[in-house]
Amino acid sequence: MQLFFQTDIDESTQQIIFSREESKHIVKVLRRTEGALLKVTNGKGLLFTAQIITADIKQCVAKIIDTEKEARPNYWLHLAVAPTKMNNRYEWFLEKATEIGIDEITPVICDHSERKVVKLDRYERVLQSAMKQSLHFRMPKLNEPVSFSDFINKDINAEKFIAHCEEDQPRILLQNAAAALTDTLILIGPEGDFSPEEIKLALENDFSPVSLGTSRLRTETAAIVACHTINLINETE
Repeated sequence: MQLFFQTDIDESTQQIIFSREESKHIVKVLRRTEGALLKVTNGKGLLFTAQIITADIKQCVAKIIDTEKEARPNYWLHLAVAPTKMNNRYEWFLEKATEIGIDEITPVICDHSERKVVKLDRYERVLQSAMKQSLHFRMPKLNEPVSFSDFINKDINAEKFIAHCEEDQPRILLQNAAAALTDTLILIGPEGDFSPEEIKLALENDFSPVSLGTSRLRTETAAIVACHTINLINETE
């Protein structure tokens, strides 16, 4: 199934006017003509079936003939992940986490972060592409970058974990600590790990220290392991 994305449509929308770029792709590349059916999502849990009424490479128009609503999952997964030094690694994390299943992502700037500036518009495009490719109907919420100190003090109603590499802290494996059907927030640090001060601050703010296994993982790999672990815990319920 080819899935299209239109963020500004909802259950009251009757027809879709595609952008010039999307119109060209539909008509010239996919060779869809009038009467052909398209699948479109707004990234908010709705899947629309639309029938082309104007097959124009400059402005393709389709009327909505059916709407399906995806049930909201019984848990929420929020990963707060420090930006990686190489931007393409963070984009890889965004792509794979979207394919696996994630609800919210926050880039967190830490003491040891080598990258402190991120381009959210580029990240949004990665999320859109991954959502369409994996045939999901909900796009993860991408938050503005925030400093560790500001983020740690936010009032977040979820089970809160911090995955770090310090050996002198008592930790248990994430899969033994996280519960199914529970909103979960996991902090993943930069290449140089969280600073001792950051770990101390997180623990003081009710974050539980957890391990992702015995291997020393890159930031983006650790984030994917955490994402996959939470999804597996919930798929068994």
